[in-house]
Amino acid sequence: MTATTPIERAGGATATYVDQRLGSNRFLSRQFSKVFPDHWSFMLGEITLYSFIVVLLTGVFLTLFFQPSMVEVVYNGSYVPLRGVQMSQAYASALDISFDVRGGLLLRQMHHWAALVFVGAMAVHMFRVFFTGAFRKPREFNWIIGVILTTLALGAGFSGYSLPDDLLSGTGLQIARGIMQAIPVVGTWMAFLLFGGEFPGTDFISRLYPVHILLIPGLILALVTVHLMLVWTQKHTQFPGPARTNNNVVGFPFMPIYMAKAGGFFFVVFGIIALVGGLVTINPIWLFGPFTPDQVSAGSQPDWYIGFLDGMLRIMPNWESTIFGFTISWNIFLPAAVIPGVIFTVLALYPFIEAWVTGDKSEHHLLDRPRNAPTRTGFGMMAITFYCLMWIGGANDIIAITFNLSINAITWTLRVLVFVLPPIVFVITRRWCLGLQRRDREKLLHGYESGRVLRLPHGEFIEVHEPLSEKDLAVITSKTDHAVLPAPARTDEAGVRNKHFRKENLRHKLSSFFYADNVPLPSPAEIAAGQEHAAHAAAVEAPLHGYEDADQIRNFHGGVLHHPGMEETNAEQIAHEQSDTH
Repeated sequence: MTATTPIERAGGATATYVDQRLGSNRFLSRQFSKVFPDHWSFMLGEITLYSFIVVLLTGVFLTLFFQPSMVEVVYNGSYVPLRGVQMSQAYASALDISFDVRGGLLLRQMHHWAALVFVGAMAVHMFRVFFTGAFRKPREFNWIIGVILTTLALGAGFSGYSLPDDLLSGTGLQIARGIMQAIPVVGTWMAFLLFGGEFPGTDFISRLYPVHILLIPGLILALVTVHLMLVWTQKHTQFPGPARTNNNVVGFPFMPIYMAKAGGFFFVVFGIIALVGGLVTINPIWLFGPFTPDQVSAGSQPDWYIGFLDGMLRIMPNWESTIFGFTISWNIFLPAAVIPGVIFTVLALYPFIEAWVTGDKSEHHLLDRPRNAPTRTGFGMMAITFYCLMWIGGANDIIAITFNLSINAITWTLRVLVFVLPPIVFVITRRWCLGLQRRDREKLLHGYESGRVLRLPHGEFIEVHEPLSEKDLAVITSKTDHAVLPAPARTDEAGVRNKHFRKENLRHKLSSFFYADNVPLPSPAEIAAGQEHAAHAAAVEAPLHGYEDADQIRNFHGGVLHHPGMEETNAEQIAHEQSDTH
């Protein structure tokens, strides 16, 4: 029996004391032994969480010095170019944080960079979840939480860079006010309520401040907690592989392996954000000056995650209508309110839409390969293409100046491409996925293409295939072949009209659109025969690898081996040797 150290005895006594009062030993031991799968893409969610923690920590520091007031003061701080300039107290305190508070500029830039990383990691994490089908039953609610978190992150970012009350943030607020006023009937009153009267008002910063530091972070923190609880309860998804099914989890225990890795990764994320915040300038508010309503800075762009909304506003034609005495600015209302609302609504409902279309009601704990869901993958790439086009539209003035192009030409090009390019990308992506499915089927039937050609003793040439590894075989055969929903009948056997014919026929057509072109997997017998054939070809070739020169291969019953990297075959080498001899 080994002797225990004082620290171990103290820890054991503490654990016993707590367990006797809370009865937590059994619960904690069961939870800490929970197994989590290991894959690099799962770190995307961890980056999201850790960057949010950095945002909270740096934000607490900034709240100690920021003054959310629009009271006019005369700046007399360390930044000489702005001394004697009249500005709001909010802008003056932001300058003081940047130049007069020790470490203030570093933490302010860390806060901003962490916010960008937070939204970016969340977006890529959502892409991973979408393309792999991790949103399917029983994780539909977690997907909805993710969509809401994305929306809140956009609101948090916009409210954050609007607080300093500099000229750039004021330009963004002018755009936000215009969007609010474009909402029919209630838009003007919403703008008056938010800004406390006519723009810019005197109360906006003080109203926006609690929204940014309290309301939105509280909602995000609550939803993140619920999200993690659901992930913990529902069992983590895993990629296909050997011994991995819908009924098990292959990975490492939470304690101590996963906890140690997660803790180390947090410090990696924190260190990189600190490094970038210390070396790369972001949002230099001292260069913009205080906000004045009569000025709009040229080349004003929001943070990257809001850029697509700005792009939709810029490429929208100038359409207006007057209905019942109300003027509706479609050029603002549609791109800034209607289209984003439709996008996020469809995004939140997509798990239920796909389940209804495909008739799939089973639980899924094993992830899809994107190639095995070509229609879903095509939709995802279509959405990314649309987003990138709108992102480009948000910088049309910068692009025009940088490349000496006409801004009108850029705008009209984007107006055409937004209707043409996404469908083209959808078709290309879908065909690409179907081609990869056919390639996987050929691997199962014939083995892995080695790129080597072998001539048998009787003169026959064969392409040498190697049998798939256990891992590759498990990954490829993890594909589930979904059947197309049957076409409904207009009447039943008794001639009674089917009341749900239109709905069922729509499901049939959509199901055909999703799965009709999918390449089915071979039968288990065909897979076994294909792997046996590949193994036989490899066995025939194997003796040739024991010979080092042409003479030895020539003596092997006339066998000839050709590798892709060789300039000539072994037969040609033998012929050249014989000609040189003569």
